Amino acid sequence: MKYTVDKKEQYVIFTLLEEKLDTGISPQLKSELLTVHAEGYTNLILDMSQVKYSDSSGLSALLVGNRKFGEEGGIFVISSLQEHVMKLIKISMLDKVLKIVDGLEEAAEAIFIHEIDNGEEEEDLE
Repeated sequence: MKYTVDKKEQYVIFTLLEEKLDTGISPQLKSELLTVHAEGYTNLILDMSQVKYSDSSGLSALLVGNRKFGEEGGIFVISSLQEHVMKLIKISMLDKVLKIVDGLEEAAEAIFIHEIDNGEEEEDLE
């Protein structure tokens, strides 16, 4: 599986450099996402601009990332979906579960807004 990881202060940009997110690479994607989370990052942007096709195992990998990064108040943002992958996500009704944005700038904004909202929630609890 080809990918890049760009670690920022508040989040990680994980760019999948594959055209297909299928049974051939989904287990490895899950593993890499869990590794990034284990390194202490709670917010991740998954850049899927190169991915033209996904199957159900690919969607499963996305759900694993979404669950893991959401566990401790973090956020998992999917950016730059191609038309076919977006259709599959909508048919599966996962667009109601996953945080999907058009581009990396919008993804970064979503993370900053999430961080601000979480900070306010923590203050309310005190």
